[in-house]
Amino acid sequence: MTVKRPDQGRDPGPKVLAIETATQCGSVALLAGDVCLAENTINSTTTHSRRITSQIEYVMRECGVEWVDLDCIAVSLGPGSFTGLRIGLSTAKGFSMACEIPLVGVPTLDALALQMTGQPGTMICPVIDARKNEIYCALYKCDSDGRPALAGEYLVIHPGDLTGMIESPTLFIGNGTEVYGELFRRELGGKYLPAPVASFMPRAATVGMIGSGYFQDDKIGDPATMVPIYVRPSEAEVSLSEKQTRIKT
Repeated sequence: MTVKRPDQGRDPGPKVLAIETATQCGSVALLAGDVCLAENTINSTTTHSRRITSQIEYVMRECGVEWVDLDCIAVSLGPGSFTGLRIGLSTAKGFSMACEIPLVGVPTLDALALQMTGQPGTMICPVIDARKNEIYCALYKCDSDGRPALAGEYLVIHPGDLTGMIESPTLFIGNGTEVYGELFRRELGGKYLPAPVASFMPRAATVGMIGSGYFQDDKIGDPATMVPIYVRPSEAEVSLSEKQTRIKT
């Protein structure tokens, strides 16, 4: 866990509780504006439902923050693990409605891309392992401030198909890079620039940074209707579609 206090001479910004459960690495952070006050991360095969609440309680206790002190809850929406996303979102919704705290949803790939910065024009590609020999990914281009801006759409594709989309040296980040790194290196050569392994997992801190901006721009979500960004259909949806196709034929 990291702890940092905001500068006393400036407005610290809204207090944001951020939740990230898109991968097996569950993360919770508490921020004041764009300053991360505390972050707790657990990389474990244990289901998020067994540890997310204790992680939230821990960071809030360490910072001496109560629920009434929070301005906003930010939650990672995916794409990623269907089960993980549902647990994170349901937890965020529950606290949002029970404590009457505004809720904002943050695309996981946006938050993962923000863990890298570069010169204006630098390309960044966050890649999350989607299993079934597929990846969740998107392309970003750094703006004049060095922040990644989405340059396409969120995709679920075969890793080999991604290599055909890379036209210039690109920073790769995410656990999909760990799984398919050799393929990317072989196909892309010098255009493949992998991030350090330590930065592969999405962090709640960057979810909170984006969420803080959303809150200040009044981009508030409705807890009753907010849903994960799955990108691809669930197993149940695929089975239903196949069943309906068989019936029609």
